[in-house]
Amino acid sequence: MRKLFLTFFYSGLAPKAPGTFGSIAGLLVALPILKFAPVTTLLLLTILVTIIAVDAINKEERESGIHDASSIVIDEVVGIWIALILSAGTPYQIILSLLLFRLFDIWKPSIIGKIDRDVKGGWGVMGDDIIAGIFAGLSSAIIYGVLLKLGFA
Repeated sequence: MRKLFLTFFYSGLAPKAPGTFGSIAGLLVALPILKFAPVTTLLLLTILVTIIAVDAINKEERESGIHDASSIVIDEVVGIWIALILSAGTPYQIILSLLLFRLFDIWKPSIIGKIDRDVKGGWGVMGDDIIAGIFAGLSSAIIYGVLLKLGFA
């Protein structure tokens, strides 16, 4: 059951780019939630999943001895959900949020990389993606706002 959760329904077992597959799987789950429920529903789900994930990752790392295994993508799911919570009003913002989240998660600029390098355990695995999601969501909202002002969106 823990493997199902941490790999987000096994999307993290993709042979190439498991983080991207996990992000897309998270996006596909978030879309109907955002369409049919208030954004606070996704926010509360994100908080709940984060709390459960930190504990599950800590247990998984103790048993496996591996920190941040590539198959664990629940962190990418939480990251994309945060980006969508902050900027998901239109299809353009959804796509931009996904692209920016993957960029920040892979590139790991600033504090994202510091968390990835220095924080251990479940909070280390989750933390960089939480911050990448915040950066992506805010960047997506700003870029979309600028494009609207310029008449491109």
